[in-house]
Amino acid sequence: MLEGHYVVGLTGGVAAGKSAVERRFTVLGIGVHDADRASRAVVEPGTEGLAEIASAFGPDVLDSSGALDRAAMRRRIFEDPSARKRLEAIVHPRVRQWTMNHVRADTGPYCIVAVPLLVENLEHYAWLDRILVVDASVDTQLARLTQRDGIDDALARRMVANQSTREERLSIATDVIHNDGPEDALDDAVKNLHEQFLSLASHHG
Repeated sequence: MLEGHYVVGLTGGVAAGKSAVERRFTVLGIGVHDADRASRAVVEPGTEGLAEIASAFGPDVLDSSGALDRAAMRRRIFEDPSARKRLEAIVHPRVRQWTMNHVRADTGPYCIVAVPLLVENLEHYAWLDRILVVDASVDTQLARLTQRDGIDDALARRMVANQSTREERLSIATDVIHNDGPEDALDDAVKNLHEQFLSLASHHG
């Protein structure tokens, strides 16, 4: 509910097919503002975000070119749970601001904000008009993860378990795309939702 903008939140479990859905909306000319991209943009060299991380964690978390050393940062978070909270306190508000700025600058009929951990951060995204969940069964997620990332079943299960549950995601959904089948089945699902969102956006506000 940002004045003058109709905004659809997009989320889904790991390997559920969120990126494939994003691509299809982009092809239809719809702006997709991705929180993953935002989280990289707000800590690029020269940003306040990166300066604050270096000041909070010391120069060890920067690589030789002055960029964030993600592997070093991951190790730090793994070793010290409070470090994750400190990092999130720096990054998350900036991600939300980046996202909101991009939505405000979007001139399309509606736009999409893709947030992988939307369930976990729902209170910060109360301004979304609808929430689209890309849903896949846990078996489908595991099969895609082991195939796509070449990882073993145990790691794939840990990755799925680290996120909100399928039920939690479905409980916040206004719209759902079931994506247990082949990827090209998404074409019609996205096209139908696109027509629906265009209609809703035209009557909005």
